[in-house]
Amino acid sequence: MKNIIGIKFKKEGKIYSFDACEFLLQKEELVLVDTDNGPAIGMVAETIKALPAARPPGNLKKVLRAATDEDLQIRAENSRLEREAMAYCTARIAERRLPMKLVEVECLFDKSKMLFSFASDSRVDFRELVKDLLQKFRTRIELRQIGARQEAKIIKGLGICGREVCCGSFLHNTDRVSVKMAKEQNMSLNPEKISGLCGRLMCCLAFEYDAYLDLKKEMPKPGKIVQTKEGKGKVVRQNILREEIVVMLEDRKEITLKASEVQRIA
Repeated sequence: MKNIIGIKFKKEGKIYSFDACEFLLQKEELVLVDTDNGPAIGMVAETIKALPAARPPGNLKKVLRAATDEDLQIRAENSRLEREAMAYCTARIAERRLPMKLVEVECLFDKSKMLFSFASDSRVDFRELVKDLLQKFRTRIELRQIGARQEAKIIKGLGICGREVCCGSFLHNTDRVSVKMAKEQNMSLNPEKISGLCGRLMCCLAFEYDAYLDLKKEMPKPGKIVQTKEGKGKVVRQNILREEIVVMLEDRKEITLKASEVQRIA
């Protein structure tokens, strides 16, 4: 059996599986783990689960140890270096008049590489910028262009609902979002009302989509004839979240009923 533990590297980040080895770790404990980019500090998000050694998750890396005071000091130094790099790179972008917006800087735990994430509407020739960064920080430099959704997830902000954007708070895996999802949820197809801060369709449309489909299975569709306590009528509207329907009776009167209070007529 292998001891599998869930680790995440950012508060709103995805949870990754690691081999806990012989360590007994508690939730929210900081640990040093091995990753494809070298050692990194993460937080225990899911407690240990035992799985058969023959069926471990793919590319399973190991927990190296619980984070020490020295590890935390290195992380603090890296955070300071990231802030310095953010200011320096932003200034160089402005001086070179490059059509790009720096969004985030990440320094690996062992300082072997610095990753600069930027947003841009077009391809950018950043070769001279890379030379500036190499000369300044004396380590491997990687510039990565990210999309509008990733930019919003990093910067965060408040959505039209008044809450922090889903992608920047609790939604770790962003599914593909389509206009069909908005239609199924009876939402206005006005782009201003169904678009998030990133200018793309809101992530919550995909997050809530399955719940709407499950609720609608138990409700008569608009246009269907149903039997109510006041006689036969035709369904004209649905209120999915309240599980209510509006029925127009034969005398043109409209009544609102729970979906469970009507009987469908074949």
